[in-house]
Amino acid sequence: MCFSASASFGASAVLATVGVVTLRKVKDARQIPFAAIPLMFAAQQVSEGLVWIGLANPEHAAWSRFPVYIFLVFAQVIWPFWIPFAVFKMEKDSVRKRFLAAFLVVGLIFSSYILYCLFAFDVSAEISVGHIHYSLDFPYAFTWISSVLYAIPTVVSLFVSSVKRLYTLGVCIALSYLVARWFFLGFVISVWCFFAAILSFIILWIVTGLNEDAKTQDARLG
Repeated sequence: MCFSASASFGASAVLATVGVVTLRKVKDARQIPFAAIPLMFAAQQVSEGLVWIGLANPEHAAWSRFPVYIFLVFAQVIWPFWIPFAVFKMEKDSVRKRFLAAFLVVGLIFSSYILYCLFAFDVSAEISVGHIHYSLDFPYAFTWISSVLYAIPTVVSLFVSSVKRLYTLGVCIALSYLVARWFFLGFVISVWCFFAAILSFIILWIVTGLNEDAKTQDARLG
């Protein structure tokens, strides 16, 4: 979380609970990657809690860079391919599935490049005005299109899916990015990840709705 170590760990505990409940709601194995997202966000928030501890206490400098990389791997590498993968797994419409497969390829390419950059170029983090600022010294020529390449698999894929409730998640994620960009410029990576993590409650709502719809359909067929 973007405000303190205790807030990050507290958010992680809540997200872990939501994640367990969401996974318990799963009735179709194809929903597991999507239902696992809250637990993954919980792990991400733990990593940022450790970033806070490392930055706030110089005696922890020897290991403080490790959680920085863990957080950034989640934020910049995992989500661009995991989101389209999770949506792809749930999709039943063949045409939409082909589009989602294309988004998944874009996400994999983007994530692979970012993973390379994380270890090939300098990465740092610092506490500034109550938030964590992550500095990514990536090639400038790529930065202007990185937001677009990130958004295609992580946001647009939610609108392509035939699962209607995913539209709500897509709108909320897009709005949360705009809020983070407008009010927390310079801290977008940290703040947007916090907002996206909070949206895990919507994921629980989506999974619950999918299984309620399936029960209704089975009852009609019966």
